[in-house]
Amino acid sequence: MPKCPSCKKEVYFAERKTSLGKDWHSFCLKCDKCKKTLTPGQHSVHDDKPYCTMPCYNALFGPKGFGRGGTESHDYK
Repeated sequence: MPKCPSCKKEVYFAERKTSLGKDWHSFCLKCDKCKKTLTPGQHSVHDDKPYCTMPCYNALFGPKGFGRGGTESHDYK
């Protein structure tokens, strides 16, 4: 029986959500930053941790600066 990477308890077939190559409880698959519940395939990953794509992943790991990308992108120091 697979173990949930978040709570380390067994994940039964009826309650599992498969994402990032692992089986999760549906209530354990949450954004590592804001703790919002995620759905498989609708999130981003960084260092094997799930993040909601907007706004957490983009704010933490996306382009920095004014406008967050494109021609307006600047990295202020």
